[in-house]
Amino acid sequence: MATDAAPEERHPPLPRRLSEELAEVRNRFAERPVTLREVIYTLRGRAYTLLLILLSLPFLTPLPLPGLSTPFGLAIGFIALRLSLGQRPWLPMKLQRKELPAGFFSKVFTVAARVIAFLEKFLRPRLAPLTASTVLLRMHAFVILLAALTLLLPLPIPFTNSFPAWAILLLAAGLLERDGYFILAGYVVFVLGVFYFVFLGEAAVQLVDALWQWLRA
Repeated sequence: MATDAAPEERHPPLPRRLSEELAEVRNRFAERPVTLREVIYTLRGRAYTLLLILLSLPFLTPLPLPGLSTPFGLAIGFIALRLSLGQRPWLPMKLQRKELPAGFFSKVFTVAARVIAFLEKFLRPRLAPLTASTVLLRMHAFVILLAALTLLLPLPIPFTNSFPAWAILLLAAGLLERDGYFILAGYVVFVLGVFYFVFLGEAAVQLVDALWQWLRA
């Protein structure tokens, strides 16, 4: 006697956890040089948003990294520019061929493991209106672009890289998981960074003025 079997429900696979996607990059490229093109291919579907997070990780510490800030800032800037224009993310082939030294990702993840664990613990879809509008999504990407332009400045001053890097990290993580709280936190860090650069500018002007007065005395 034939019986009707209930059709098996199929649900779309859940996206992998942030730590799993980033750990794959670390494990695959731990012992050899790697290009950004290979990293993009490895990250697949959410590659460019994950790449924003990945490229910001080396700059989370207060000390500047002049050898990396310019190429990484360019890569982040190109991705953010395309997103802010509502276009598909893309990197010029010259940047895709940028080679990172062997052991680079192992060193990065040694420092950033706690940060990734923190993100993964708290990230979840919240404050949907901040990520539901195309206009707002473009605005978030534009702020990432501004932060990336700051990374391009090879300033040997503590925190000049960490403020924009944290802003990029929080905004990109918020966009990745549609978390409005992280996006708001990214804006707060970005504004604090602006105030910090204004403070540095005023301090530099006062220093030059004091030096000028001393020379004239």
